[in-house]
Amino acid sequence: MPDQDVRLQHLKVWLDEQLAMLFSAQGWGAVPPATLTAASSDASFRRYFRWQGEGRSFVVMDAPPPQENCKPFVDIAAMLAKSGINVPKIYAQDLARGFLLLNDLGNQTYLDVIDGENADALFKDALQALLALQQLPMDAPLPSYDVALLRRELELFPEWYVKRELGVVFDARQQALWQEASDLLIDSALAQPKVLVHRDFMPRNLMLSEPNPGVLDFQDAVYGPVTYDVTCLFKDAFLSWPQARVEGWLKDYWQQAANLGIAVQAQFDDFLRASDLMGVQRHLKVIGIFARICHRDGKPRYLADVPRFFSYIEAVLARRPELAQLGELLASLRAGAAR
Repeated sequence: MPDQDVRLQHLKVWLDEQLAMLFSAQGWGAVPPATLTAASSDASFRRYFRWQGEGRSFVVMDAPPPQENCKPFVDIAAMLAKSGINVPKIYAQDLARGFLLLNDLGNQTYLDVIDGENADALFKDALQALLALQQLPMDAPLPSYDVALLRRELELFPEWYVKRELGVVFDARQQALWQEASDLLIDSALAQPKVLVHRDFMPRNLMLSEPNPGVLDFQDAVYGPVTYDVTCLFKDAFLSWPQARVEGWLKDYWQQAANLGIAVQAQFDDFLRASDLMGVQRHLKVIGIFARICHRDGKPRYLADVPRFFSYIEAVLARRPELAQLGELLASLRAGAAR
């Protein structure tokens, strides 16, 4: 894309200047010949590059304003680093242009390496990072998961998936079912104890690193429901685990959180119910986001993972009769699609 190509030229000039200052300040000598390669891109407008030269490696974030704002990333990184969480160190920043120079936490995400054999060990490390995050005092000027935000997220499902992807507009009965289900999910979320919430604490955003894990993509953090991040960790967009194993991991987390004084539900069954309902809220949101990324941003590949989220939802519907309205709604959408 031409605009991105121009940005990349500006980024390279800025990067050369910053590296020259950094190498000089650190006493590393002259900046060596190096390569700059695409490290990753994500579902937002951000993209990342990896600079490598003579045994040194850095990551450069390109977050184009006005679509992206680097300041929350910078502020929250500083806050998380104080609690010992392994987040990128920021060597240089140009917030006006959306450029950041970061240390390199490695090139393997949890998603790249996790399997049935190593999952227990990797998730044990991930939970230590999450517990550290949740013990941070809630005194930063961050938004809260309030009624407005929860409802705005849920409405992505009818707006982008139902209307744009399926080409369906809710009839009166479907709208009533949606309203009842949405209210139940929102009430459950608001009733939970509040902690700092990463909002995307999943294997794709955890790096195999030392100390493990490196934590990325925290710039949208808010204060909100205690079950949000741990549910996100185990009910991921890109891989699924047997329910019995998930419940075992959730119980480990719940016990550790309680022992550390993190406000979790007093009974594990209540915690599990809250996690189930929190998961459904997130799954509906993500289905809407994936449809939006396809239809608004021209990135259809994310829609391939939508069936995984419907599977998560169906599993919860089977054990949570209070979500019968949502079950009826989804059944009616399937019946409409089959005609």
